[in-house]
Amino acid sequence: MAAVAIAPPETILDVEDLRTHFLTPRGRVRAVDGVNLTLKRGTTLGLVGESGSGKTIFSRSVMNLLPKENVRRTGRISFMGRELIGLDDNEMRKLCGPDLAMVFQDPMSSLNPVMTIGKQITEGLRRHLKLNRSGAHDTAVTLLRSVNIPEAERRFHEYPHQLSGGMRQRVMIALALACGPRLLFADEPTTALDVTVQADILNLLQDQQTERFMTMVLVTHDLGVVAGRTDEIAVMYAGRIVEQAPTTVLFSSMRHPYSEALLRSIPKIEDPSHTRLRVITGRPPDLVAPPPGCKFAPRCPYAQPQCEIDEPTLQEASSTGHRFACHLPLGTPENAAALQSNLDKGRPQALAMLDSSASS
Repeated sequence: MAAVAIAPPETILDVEDLRTHFLTPRGRVRAVDGVNLTLKRGTTLGLVGESGSGKTIFSRSVMNLLPKENVRRTGRISFMGRELIGLDDNEMRKLCGPDLAMVFQDPMSSLNPVMTIGKQITEGLRRHLKLNRSGAHDTAVTLLRSVNIPEAERRFHEYPHQLSGGMRQRVMIALALACGPRLLFADEPTTALDVTVQADILNLLQDQQTERFMTMVLVTHDLGVVAGRTDEIAVMYAGRIVEQAPTTVLFSSMRHPYSEALLRSIPKIEDPSHTRLRVITGRPPDLVAPPPGCKFAPRCPYAQPQCEIDEPTLQEASSTGHRFACHLPLGTPENAAALQSNLDKGRPQALAMLDSSASS
């Protein structure tokens, strides 16, 4: 009997050379500066980086949730084969809800404080799904129950200020899921929540993604958050992707020094009390006047003169689907020699890394 060919996963989002620049009195801010990314249907991508790395602006660029003035968005964003750059506001509104949705970072500022929870959910249901008042009410209550909100019928009639932070975030998830989107962006969905509530919210998003076979982009600064919850990870720095790989591959054979720095900065539960937190030395580059060469070079413990002159491009690693942009990738003899050279020269970034290793 002939083997049945299995079709490859459907591409739901294809981003090519996306650039989102803000025009300011100081000059052009290159918030997203040449991102290429492809997402398959039903997968979860972790988009990781410090504040200011461009991950939130990337998400908002896809959703077209950007200011109307002093912004330049170029490149190509293909969603289910449809080009998004160039669509007018009315066409984008038709997509936001049934196709694209976002869970925002701060639910208190994202929810309308003068509208009840139920009104905010049913508004989208009636607009996009054409439900009548009764059907929208029943669907909204079911949604609230599905995101583990107790006494859903009562909460339906309450206002955002009457709910806790965790409850408000669950409402935001219900709002985002209401019309059954194909692609969901979750932008730092656990910011300012208690640790136990954070785990609940992340588990809820993971369960909903699996149940609905929905594509999800989990935006965070914490590699620990995405470790067991994503299929793939893309690490952003200074508006660009510097490393991308399947999650298990990234953690087993990390190649970019910035990815390593993010991982080392996560507090470890086995560390003794009062252990000094590991930090990434220096600060992110000025996106109006970024340094030449590798943008991470001024903070990198391995950087050599070549790194400060030539900007590395994404190259394929030996593992399938693993890309990184580094002249001296981790795990190579050249990388080890570069670190030793910088230690011999007393370079602060290398010494800081040595101190961090000694304390761990």
